Amino acid sequence: MPGPPGLFMRFLRWFCQPKLLSHIEGDLLELYHERLRRQGKRQADLRFIGDVILLFRPGIIRSAFERTTQTPYGMYTSYFKIGWRNLLRHKGYSLINIGGLGAGMATALLITLWIYDELSFNKYHDHYNTIVQVERSETWDGTVEVNGIHTTGLGSLLRGDTYDALFERVAMVRANLEERVVAVGERKFTQQGYFMQPEGGELFSLRMKYGSRDGLKDMKSILLSASLAEKLFGDIDPVNQVVTMDAQAELKVMGVYDDLPRNTTFHEASYFAPLDHYLGGQGLETWDNYHMYIYAQLRPGINVARASAVLRDIMLPHLDAEHLQHKPAVFLQPMSRWHLYSQFENGISVTSERLRTVWYYGIIGGFILLLACINFMNLSTARSEKRAKEVGIRKSIGSYRLQLIQQFYGESFLMAGLSFVVALALVGLTLPWFNAISDKALTLPWSSSIFWLACVGFTIFTAFLAGSYPALYLSSFSPVKVLKGTFRAGPAASAPRKVLVVIQFSISLMLMIATLVVHQQIQFGKNRASGYTREGLLSLRAASPEYAGRYQVLRQELKNTGMVEEMAEANYPVNSTKGWNGGFSWKGQAIEPSFNTIFVSHEYGKTVGWEFTEGRDFSRDYVSDIQGIVINESALHLLGMKHPVGESLVWGERGTYKILGVVKDMIKGSPFEKTDASIIFLSENDMRWLYMRLTPTVSPHEAIPAIQHVFATLIPSAPFDYTFVDDIYAAKFAAEERIGQLATLFSVLTVVISCLGLFGLASYVAEQRTKEIGIRKVLGASVTSLWQMQSRDFVRLVVIACCVALPLSFLVMQRWLEHYEYHTTLAWPVFVFVGGGALVLTLLVVSYQALRAAVTSPVKSLRSE
Repeated sequence: MPGPPGLFMRFLRWFCQPKLLSHIEGDLLELYHERLRRQGKRQADLRFIGDVILLFRPGIIRSAFERTTQTPYGMYTSYFKIGWRNLLRHKGYSLINIGGLGAGMATALLITLWIYDELSFNKYHDHYNTIVQVERSETWDGTVEVNGIHTTGLGSLLRGDTYDALFERVAMVRANLEERVVAVGERKFTQQGYFMQPEGGELFSLRMKYGSRDGLKDMKSILLSASLAEKLFGDIDPVNQVVTMDAQAELKVMGVYDDLPRNTTFHEASYFAPLDHYLGGQGLETWDNYHMYIYAQLRPGINVARASAVLRDIMLPHLDAEHLQHKPAVFLQPMSRWHLYSQFENGISVTSERLRTVWYYGIIGGFILLLACINFMNLSTARSEKRAKEVGIRKSIGSYRLQLIQQFYGESFLMAGLSFVVALALVGLTLPWFNAISDKALTLPWSSSIFWLACVGFTIFTAFLAGSYPALYLSSFSPVKVLKGTFRAGPAASAPRKVLVVIQFSISLMLMIATLVVHQQIQFGKNRASGYTREGLLSLRAASPEYAGRYQVLRQELKNTGMVEEMAEANYPVNSTKGWNGGFSWKGQAIEPSFNTIFVSHEYGKTVGWEFTEGRDFSRDYVSDIQGIVINESALHLLGMKHPVGESLVWGERGTYKILGVVKDMIKGSPFEKTDASIIFLSENDMRWLYMRLTPTVSPHEAIPAIQHVFATLIPSAPFDYTFVDDIYAAKFAAEERIGQLATLFSVLTVVISCLGLFGLASYVAEQRTKEIGIRKVLGASVTSLWQMQSRDFVRLVVIACCVALPLSFLVMQRWLEHYEYHTTLAWPVFVFVGGGALVLTLLVVSYQALRAAVTSPVKSLRSE
């Protein structure tokens, strides 16, 4: 028989006082059926709706506090007691839930710490909100390029009175992280640091352990980091002590600053020395020496956009026509954008790879927490028939649905609280390892009240997320059906669980595919030809003045040991992209792009093992080679020469250079990017980098002591800080390998969490079907058919997850690979391997419970029947 509109019936039951509801509802139903018989359904429905609306008035509407006031404090205590007893009664279920949720929360917490570290980059500095870096945009071949390296002339102009209204202070810093030998007596260490103007100490708010921030006013002064000061002087106050730099300059220590945190731009600096010392008294008004970073602190009330507008054309009056054709424009980049927004494309700030990584990790952390919560939801709702009688009895004795929801949320909060304790323990145990693979120095701020408030909020959020569906689902059971014994969780009840399992495995599969693709990309880069022989090649920085004029002596002595096959020197490391110069011309036509320029000795090619595609190497047999050059394939492509050998390039006032040969591109920057166009010059002057090719038949363990002995004899003041070029090259993959390691960790974790949930779900499904399995066995069903019956549904869900995850993974990873100029291609075996692996893993996890149920004696399962 047709009934009244369900929506308005539910509305009546929602607002009507319980003591009046049965009488009012009965009268309305009687009237409705009478009208239905006489006037038809349409009129009966309209009259019923009107009656319900008229009843919505004081005296009939229940009190807004009626439900909550019936749940005293003791009832909440009871909820937690019941929840605790349920945990103890169902230990397996509790372990799976707490373990899975704890692992998910631990991962989310680790990723949150990592993201916070990235987002708080440089916030260590007191003037974080007002510090800016001066940047310059120029147009080359129609493309706008951005560069932060400037002339001392621009820095001096900004430091003058003209722009005093904009800036509190301005400081120039030498653009390169300078590696120098710092010594006190026999204690010698090769350290990295910066040369900067005195205002830099206050600008970057160095936290001084000893001395003063403005200690760089004297040209012969230096500020040391706390760790370097301890190496040189121990625990004493070293202020006014003298250190020697590069066995030549004596500098007075004017202060010791606390080591800068790893999440700051200058964290690698072990010292700050005066810029005047580096310049050696050179003037600061020059406009053609591009080797300075310029930093400034804005005055209160001055914003970045306004200051940038004022400074835009500041360089134009000081540049010649050649520079003006590139349309240089100055702008300011605030410190808040140095780390995550430092990448520009055609002059526009774009999302950097690091910012994308922050987003990727955030999404992964959210997914892993979601997987753990899905486990909780699935296992809680799978136990619905076990909790049905409890719900039915509570409702029959007067419990409102809201009270039941509160009870189930209470159990969820209890579970989330215990899981968070497990998560904190896991984070404490794994944090050192996580720091090692992520190249961070993360710590848990135990004493921070904000941290604990965030933890409480995180736990509450997780409890609500995990407990929402179970609380709403379990509290909806009808007490009549439950107590009559007719309640069964039908197909509609299991549908949400199936959807959640599909979501869970889709996420796991996507992470697994992403992990494999990342490792494929890393291997692709490693397999790319580097253009030289890295194995058995040592590099050493010749920083000490004692190296001057000793190259040939060193070379001969090292070769005499039989441990060194050849030795060479260069002005830059073989794996460095430093040294860019322009001003070249060919056949009277200016060549606009700049080239990576390298100066080397005659033996460089033989030492590093570069490969010629045409022409020849430098030779001591030809005196004219001092005006010869070697170019790489990228430079040849840029020049557009068909027959380069014998052609001549003019480099400004330096003269004309003849091309002797073309070598294969040597990877100096990232193996995933295009190689720089390079021109290699011959030089007979002393250079800062030495390279030694070990004799192939000699092991490094034999060679190093012999080489060190030669250096100790000929250059006793310099530390023997050598590096294998192969190790330096391997470091180029560090960022990708960190992503790969973390992706592996996260993907394995998602698979474990998913399998835990699947295992628990399979166990409850097997338990629910115990009698059915017993009857089937009595009727002659085989173990194999019973196993297939129980496994079929789970396999079907994983197949659906594969259909969802595989195409999505392809699209996402294809876009990720497009960020690399050199990248691997997505191959179908990866997707087949992951999809097939997921099916095999599912069968392994489910089969345990399925076979266990299938081999159980039907006597046990049917005993009560």
